[in-house]
Amino acid sequence: MTHAIHDFTRKLCGEKAQPTLASYVEWRRAIQEADPADAPSIPPQAPISINLDLTTACNFRCTHCIDWDVLNGRERHVDRELLDSLSAMSERGLASVILIGGGEPTLHPMFDEVVRFIKRDLGLALAIVSNGSRPERLIQAASEMKKGDWIRLSLDAGSNDLFRAMHRPNDPNMTLDKICASVKDMRAAGPDVTLGFSFVVTWEGASRDDETILENVDEIFSAAQRAKQSGFHYIGYKPVLGRTEDGAEVMDPTSMAAQTQAVAQRIRSQVNRARELEDDTFSIYESINLSLLEEGNWEEATRQPKTCHMQALRQVLSPMGVYNCPAHRGVEKARIGPANAWATDESRAQTGAATEKLIETFDASVECASVTCLYHSVNWWIEGLVQDPSLPIPDALEAGDPFL
Repeated sequence: MTHAIHDFTRKLCGEKAQPTLASYVEWRRAIQEADPADAPSIPPQAPISINLDLTTACNFRCTHCIDWDVLNGRERHVDRELLDSLSAMSERGLASVILIGGGEPTLHPMFDEVVRFIKRDLGLALAIVSNGSRPERLIQAASEMKKGDWIRLSLDAGSNDLFRAMHRPNDPNMTLDKICASVKDMRAAGPDVTLGFSFVVTWEGASRDDETILENVDEIFSAAQRAKQSGFHYIGYKPVLGRTEDGAEVMDPTSMAAQTQAVAQRIRSQVNRARELEDDTFSIYESINLSLLEEGNWEEATRQPKTCHMQALRQVLSPMGVYNCPAHRGVEKARIGPANAWATDESRAQTGAATEKLIETFDASVECASVTCLYHSVNWWIEGLVQDPSLPIPDALEAGDPFL
């Protein structure tokens, strides 16, 4: 069963997202009915949700990092243009920002200012994905955040030794113990903020380039114990991802070789043990990809519709530019525009035209044919809405969660 955090269909039915979705679907229907010479242009709307990569700099050297190729690049946001972009997007329907991506967001000099701007000035929903190495900045951020906002720490281990071996922090004194000890202060600073412990499941045989990825299957349960004891609200499990030659972010169960089922069973056994820790204060989240891995039907989720509708509703804003999907961050064919693509009237017009062109030319059934896409189901649902106006609309999530 799809967990609420990945139920993008019902998220799009919420009050913050539904107007933008309705405008987009109406436009797609009009495109189909119009003469090509008179086809209407895309509405002047922003995506509902963005991944905002503040920086590509990182103080960890994780062997399993999906963004290894873009780390510590020289690109950077121009401060004023970044704030102008966020303001313009907010005026055009942006509802949520996830500070995440190519590097560690808390390393950016403007991290505190951006958090305050998003919350105080724009009133947007905010989420932060961090390695936890700068707890003082996360504690300050938590004090600005509200109910529905969340902070997720990428930790991937239950022991200090494995954590350090997997993440290779620049600081020789950085430990899992130290990071987890800061959680109580984050909870005190932001009592309504949801705090998550992220665990990317890795297995023997997985690799990135020439780097061997260490296995952590046997620490799935101990990580859940640690997460609960430290005061996290949940621990989330997802399988390690890799990149194809063209840059697409994919899951590759073939790296398990002949042991696929055995490894999947070990993962399931550990996750089931972790589920015994669930109660009113602590939850276990499993990603869609983890379920596909266990069920052995992951290839079914690679059958994408020709049109990726989500690229109009969710985008990535990074120092390298604006991209149509987190799975194609840094990939030229998925680039909508430069980092300042939303900053001025002129650049916004160009961005709208570029988004419209990409929707028509980016064939997801081909470009994403190896991607087990998180947006697979919702893309097919939107395709159905475009084709059939009578298609029933499901109930929105009660919390109106706008994070995509």
